[in-house]
This record gives sequence, C-alpha cells and structure tokens, in this order.
Amino acid sequence: MPSLNLLLRCAPLLLSTALLSGGLMTSAQAGEAYGAVGFPGVLGGYAQTVNEHLVLRADYATLGSHNKDGEREGINYRSKLKLARVGLFADYFPARGSGFRLTGGLTVNDMSLKLRSNMPAGSTINVGGVNYIATGNEYLNADVKIPKVTPYVGIGWGHHRREPGWGLIADLGVSIGKAKLDVDTNLASYGVQQADIDREVRDLRDDVAKVRVVPQLSLGASYRF
Repeated sequence: MPSLNLLLRCAPLLLSTALLSGGLMTSAQAGEAYGAVGFPGVLGGYAQTVNEHLVLRADYATLGSHNKDGEREGINYRSKLKLARVGLFADYFPARGSGFRLTGGLTVNDMSLKLRSNMPAGSTINVGGVNYIATGNEYLNADVKIPKVTPYVGIGWGHHRREPGWGLIADLGVSIGKAKLDVDTNLASYGVQQADIDREVRDLRDDVAKVRVVPQLSLGASYRF
C-alpha cells in the first residue's frame, strides 16, 4: 500500500495533470454516476473519464446533523454534530485495465461540533479539576470546526475505463486539516477561578488538537454509460 508521504507527493501532480488534460475530453469519453455509504456518510457523485489512466470526479457526502447529551470531565453538554462535504478528485490508474487507483483532490467541508453546557442551579460542576455549585446562569460553550477547504489523498478501486454497466467502487483516504476550537464562557463572573477555567479550556484544546484528519472509508456501486 502506498505510504501517506507518497500520496501527498502525488496529489499536486494528479491535480495538475487533471487541469492540463481537461481540454482533451470529448463526447466519446464515458461518464459514470455513483453512490456509496460509509464515512463521512451517504454520498453521490459523477465521474468523467479523461483517458485510461485519469478520471475526474465530484461528489457530495453527508451524515446530516446529530444531537446528543453527554458529560465531559464533570460538565454536562448538549452537543450537535454536523458532517457534510463536497469532494473534487482526480484518480490516477497506474496499471491499464486495473481498477486500483491513487486519488488526490480537495474537499470543501461543512463539518462542526457544537458543545453547549448544561449547568442547572444547585448542580455540582467540575471545572479544571475543582468542584463548584452552579447558580444556573453559568455557561461554557465550545465550537469545533474542520477547515473549510482541505487537501485529500487516498487509494481506491473503481471508476476505471470499462464496458458500460454496473461496477463496484471503494475508497480509503483522508482529508488533511487541523480542527479549530472557539470557547465562550462566563464562569469567571460567577466565582470560578480563572486558573481552573484555563485548565478546563486547555484540556478541550488538547483533545481538539488531536483531530488532524477526517477519514473516508466508503463502499458503493457505480453505473457507467
């Protein structure tokens, strides 16, 4: 399996080749509609063959929005997760007639996690490792966002030039981009020590800093015209 460094080096070449080859398309080149499921959700798209080694694709994938309540280190949160993206890809097929491919491209993302604290009056909250009694007016809210545009590298199967009809497609790859965190809180106005707030926010940032890629793992079918 090609290393990530190899795929990263290939991605700009694939995109450059795609742009240079765009003018070579003719009505004789076959198109393909496709759909798949997996992560990041249900997707649908269209692929256009340029030649035996190159295919250009665009698709849309989404998991929709999901709400969930939970606790993190002594604070209850109401969370809302949203995952959607548009992908623009160039597939390179090293071996003529084979469905194995290297993929490079870009994803345009609408991916976020909103955390809204729930601190009822009289409840015990833990901020930075220290317990406090909530008055009901405090809040600590956080927004986690994936960058709007990220490079994509991966490998896959399918979309190669073949006879019209149904085919199998599969993708394994990553969109590369470090998640960002925004925090809004009024805890200091209700007697919570700033040092405790700073520790709590630092813990959140440390967790978010671990998110550096958004994986894609999907399996589906295509129909070639």
